[in-house]
Amino acid sequence: MYYPLYFDSTMIILIPAMILTMYAQGKISSAYSKFSRIRTASGYTGMQTARYILDSNGLSNVRIELVSGKLSDHYDPRTRVLRLSNDVYYGTTIAASSIAAHEVGHAIQHANAYVPLKFRNSLVPVVNLASNLAWVFIFAGMFFAAMPSLFTIGVIMFSASVLFQIITLPVELNASSRAIKMLGETGILSPSEIPQGRRMLNAAALTYLAAAAAAISQLIRLLALRDRHSR
Repeated sequence: MYYPLYFDSTMIILIPAMILTMYAQGKISSAYSKFSRIRTASGYTGMQTARYILDSNGLSNVRIELVSGKLSDHYDPRTRVLRLSNDVYYGTTIAASSIAAHEVGHAIQHANAYVPLKFRNSLVPVVNLASNLAWVFIFAGMFFAAMPSLFTIGVIMFSASVLFQIITLPVELNASSRAIKMLGETGILSPSEIPQGRRMLNAAALTYLAAAAAAISQLIRLLALRDRHSR
């Protein structure tokens, strides 16, 4: 979530995104809580799910590691390592299999040179630098009223973060689509369990939509603040 510089009338721009973010967080928490209590008929753990699907797609070279935290699961394209949280790694639930398959979806995207993923990964170093410097320039532009160009530079840098959030959404949706398809084809989830897995991943996707909405809203607010300070 992108937090406001200060409270003023432009805060109204952020309210819809704030509401969506709170709704998305509640949705993912509720879905994870529900589907982490429902065991799959196949009895596969998240680790077994990931390993089976990886091997079935010729990705036996991708390692699976245990990582601390809750919902901290991710695929690292730099090291070709898929990291699963404890509950997902050892869990035999709808949530565990769905999340593990989703992360495998990213590994398959990487192996297939999926263009949106390549583009997002190429933005990482730029975003890491720009997101930190953006606020320095924005605050400097607000403090030094005679130098509005500093604010503009900060807004341009912040735009890199917005672009990153926007491109993340189709990448995540594609990974979830791959996950559901593979869970069905492998039989790890039965036909009656597939809708539950889809609901789990749809709830997760909502958090990425909220993040994109928050970034866009903050950018619009920054543009409004810039125009105000340039008058």
